[in-house]
Amino acid sequence: MFPKRLSQGYLSFKNGRLNSEKSRYKELAESGQNPEIMIIGCCDSRVSPELIFDSKPGEMFVVRNVANLVPPYEDDTNSSYHGTSAAIEFAVNALGIKHIVVLGHESCGGIKSFVENNKPLSQVDFIGKWMSQITSVSEKLNIGNVYNYETAKKLELAVVEHSISNLLTFPSIKERIKNKDIQVHGAYFLISTGELFIKNNNTNNFISNK
Repeated sequence: MFPKRLSQGYLSFKNGRLNSEKSRYKELAESGQNPEIMIIGCCDSRVSPELIFDSKPGEMFVVRNVANLVPPYEDDTNSSYHGTSAAIEFAVNALGIKHIVVLGHESCGGIKSFVENNKPLSQVDFIGKWMSQITSVSEKLNIGNVYNYETAKKLELAVVEHSISNLLTFPSIKERIKNKDIQVHGAYFLISTGELFIKNNNTNNFISNK
């Protein structure tokens, strides 16, 4: 049986937001999407980019995965990581996105899983293989396998920077940055307070967006 919560939620949407934005949805259906912003976020249920940024339909192109990771560019079609890469390629080459935001967050379950299992990870374990991408990041920070809030936050912020670095390995993105057609940003969301921090590309510090 379809979840009752979803049926009720749809009816609320239908009688509320959809009813007030019918013309917007009709326009989007007829003309297609043309967002200027791409968000690469975590699939954590507590961190919804559409809610955090109070977006309207068609304003943001969102891809979510465990721990908001961006794998490096690869031309090997046998790679396991091309789901996120395909979304990036579509956003940049097909939609002409102007901004890409990597959105990290507090208390990330993927980070917690990695820290508590900071050892050679099974290649048949989907989450283990996916999170093994940040092994070098963890080693550089000398992160052990004892999970605590400060250690996790340090790694969560570093993963945002790691994903940004990997975005810059995509030839199409490098070319567009060179031509000033696209900008790449980092952000970090505190679930406990709702506060958003923006990465300053000059200082590499994350500054509260007050």
